[in-house]
Amino acid sequence: MNLLDKIKERWGINSNFQVLIIFIVFGITGSSALYVKNFIFNLIGINSETPIYYVVPLYILTILPAYQILLLLWGTIFGQYKFFINFQKKTFSRFRRNKNTTN
Repeated sequence: MNLLDKIKERWGINSNFQVLIIFIVFGITGSSALYVKNFIFNLIGINSETPIYYVVPLYILTILPAYQILLLLWGTIFGQYKFFINFQKKTFSRFRRNKNTTN
């Protein structure tokens, strides 16, 4: 089994074309998220002279939601909404606390 077949099996998809579309959506989403970040940073006046302890939290607060929204937007445009909504559900389920464990 080659890498492409493993990806298709893991993601529950059938065609190589769908894998290609999904990779394109991930690429476009990453680039778009950076444009959104730059727009917001310019809007609120963040530049290279801004202290890093301001920039890092703002970067996280900007990129994370922007990326998730753009992923669904681009996924929908490319006809892969179902894949990306399930991908996000799986991703966010990893952050939930398991009620069966005790600390």
